[in-house]
Amino acid sequence: MSTSTTASVSTHILDTSIGRPAEAVAVQLSARQGPGADWQALGGSATDADGRCKDLPALPEGTTHVRLDFAVEPYFEKKQADAQQDAPANRDSGAGVFFPEVAITFAVVPGEHYHVPLLLNPFGYSVYRGS
Repeated sequence: MSTSTTASVSTHILDTSIGRPAEAVAVQLSARQGPGADWQALGGSATDADGRCKDLPALPEGTTHVRLDFAVEPYFEKKQADAQQDAPANRDSGAGVFFPEVAITFAVVPGEHYHVPLLLNPFGYSVYRGS
């Protein structure tokens, strides 16, 4: 929850290749106080069955920039393994995951809430400031 001296952040992931939320994706939250400052790891969470992270840590007072790191490789590897089990004739050539992680960095101001959804597929992604 944001206060007059801090911002707050939430996120969710939609796997656009299947039109469903991406479950069990690890998300790490980092913050810094100014463009040249060092990043401070604040902790993380994982997406639930609705693709949402509901328990990201609070941002410290003075935060100006936030980074969300999404570990998407394990999610896609599991999806590929499940698909291969269901349809062995359609196995991929073993190219692996194109984007093993996604890092989103954005600026914040105190008192604002920032919902930053990740629209994800095996070969691309998009983000935006939601509401």
